[in-house]
Amino acid sequence: MTDILYSPWRLQYILAKKGKECILCLTHDSSADDQHLILYRGTESYVIMNTFPYNNGHIMAVPYRHVGRLNDLAGNEFVDLFNTVCLCEKILEKVYHPDGINIGMNLGRSAGAGIDQHLHVHIIPRWQGDVNFMTTVAGTRIIPEAFERTYKLLKEQFDNEKAEK
Repeated sequence: MTDILYSPWRLQYILAKKGKECILCLTHDSSADDQHLILYRGTESYVIMNTFPYNNGHIMAVPYRHVGRLNDLAGNEFVDLFNTVCLCEKILEKVYHPDGINIGMNLGRSAGAGIDQHLHVHIIPRWQGDVNFMTTVAGTRIIPEAFERTYKLLKEQFDNEKAEK
């Protein structure tokens, strides 16, 4: 039997008109980090909140350089990206104490990438029973924490982590 995963709350993103510019490349101006929901900037990658999250704390680690595949990354970019992913795991553990964390990438449109030309890694905290009847029956996803609060909690922890280095 095949399992089917439904995520109807993402339809808004899928149907929305997309601009020609890569939204993950439009984040180079660090003075607008709070507007772009950027939580952390490393040397070769950064962390941004997902605006169509699967759960509270759904964040993405993104290389600055516009590449679509892991093999396109230079060695230092690869290392920085996955050091950033490790940092994300650490931060999410401290802030949310999840039961588990999904870490994954969708390489290419057919693999499910909404933004297929700019590599990004999803880091999603998970809790036992976090998909409930609302998602299954009503096609509605309940994210119980406001974006502003999520941003504030995570940004504070990323800033603390950076200050400790």
